[in-house]
Amino acid sequence: MDAQLLSDDLADQIVTTARTATGDSLRSVTYFTRSDFEQLYLREDLERDADLDTFVGHEWRGFRDTRNAYQSSELGEYRFTVRAFTNGYLLRVTGERRGVLITTDGLQMQSYEEIADAIEKMLAEDPTTE
Repeated sequence: MDAQLLSDDLADQIVTTARTATGDSLRSVTYFTRSDFEQLYLREDLERDADLDTFVGHEWRGFRDTRNAYQSSELGEYRFTVRAFTNGYLLRVTGERRGVLITTDGLQMQSYEEIADAIEKMLAEDPTTE
């Protein structure tokens, strides 16, 4: 894993945005590229033994598969994914070369949309991540 995949400023912005939108419901924040990842935040009460390498790999492939499957959909362009699990939810916001995974306790769908909008904008505006 690289020492630093993104600027400290962008990392702080991503975590602050997620934390502001979710409050105590935020579980984790992970930034990733096609070949590497960096966990930016992990809530204190959670185990630090997650296999993030495998997890990020599945999400990257999931992005490619989803984007390809829905290219011609009347729903429009793919934007983000929310996955539901027994103990929480995962938001995946992914672009061509990088993305962010945010895990939370339950939130309203509007909250996920707001977080995704903000993360998409941050990634698009940061020249060091493309």
